[in-house]
Amino acid sequence: MMQKIIIEKPGHYDVLKLVEFQIPALLVNQVLIKVHAAGLNYADGIIRMGLYESAKRLHGYPITPGFEIAGEVIGTGSEVRDYRIGDNVIGVTLFGGYTSHIVLDTSRLFRKPENLSYQQAAAIPTVFLTAWFMVHLQVNPRAGDTWLVHSAAGGVGSALVQLGKLAGVRVIGVIGSAHKRDACMAMGADEIIIKSDTDLWQTAERLAPKGFDAIFDANGVSTLGESYRHLAPMGKLCIYGFASMLPNNGRLNWLKLAWDWLRTPRFNPLKMTQENRSVLAANLSFLSEHASMLREGMLWLLEHFSDGRLKPLPVEIFDLADAGKAQARIESGNTVGKIVLVPHEK
Repeated sequence: MMQKIIIEKPGHYDVLKLVEFQIPALLVNQVLIKVHAAGLNYADGIIRMGLYESAKRLHGYPITPGFEIAGEVIGTGSEVRDYRIGDNVIGVTLFGGYTSHIVLDTSRLFRKPENLSYQQAAAIPTVFLTAWFMVHLQVNPRAGDTWLVHSAAGGVGSALVQLGKLAGVRVIGVIGSAHKRDACMAMGADEIIIKSDTDLWQTAERLAPKGFDAIFDANGVSTLGESYRHLAPMGKLCIYGFASMLPNNGRLNWLKLAWDWLRTPRFNPLKMTQENRSVLAANLSFLSEHASMLREGMLWLLEHFSDGRLKPLPVEIFDLADAGKAQARIESGNTVGKIVLVPHEK
């Protein structure tokens, strides 16, 4: 039985409906994959809320969320030569990942490293490609740089910590509570700031009195202004989300959203040139025309996972049918690493 999650229209967690479906006929360059694990990301909840711009522009509703899967090839198109039935693969989906089976072009497939489980493999593409893009194409780190990574025990944050250490960077990770400390240290962070135990910016100034060469921020209005102010000359602020503007109970508060939007910093280019500071931003769902570049990044990442230079993230597993509970969990802010969904045959 083939099943997937459908969002007919935006709303609360109960709009994530598990439905049965039929697989379409394969085109000549496509494969059919039995999904063993699907990665869940914070962005999936924003899709559910109806606020994710690329979901509206590139797809529309109804929609099946999900950007990444890992599974087994069980069917191939007539011209597919690189993959055979039984191959274990990772797929980059750009929506559609919350499913038991999926059809993908071979250009979206990668071979799963043998040393990774399906669950670990499904947790790689979105967060590690986002981190790779910011680190290697935007920041261009130098050994000895000092970074501040917000949400350093989450998916992208954990990837940023690891990529920073590979580049010889001193990485200071910011986490919300003490139970995330061990996971962040295991990724390689040099120092940890626990926001619930200390003043974030006083501690940051003590640890990096000359400022940070790069700060990675997915919080939005709650930290963006101070993040920019704590850059060193030639420092770069990388923005890839706005979590503090969004609810932790699944229900949008439009008044708060509007107020937070009005309070979001606007960066003055004249002042930026005087201070030699930069503001960068990333959303890979709008980079489909740069697929070859992202494929290069994914191959680089998988090579580093295969030889052990990168570590898989800790994963928390939910049934596909419990996608609503899984999204509530990630939006609570209490997770470490990644959440993955696992389909079950009936």
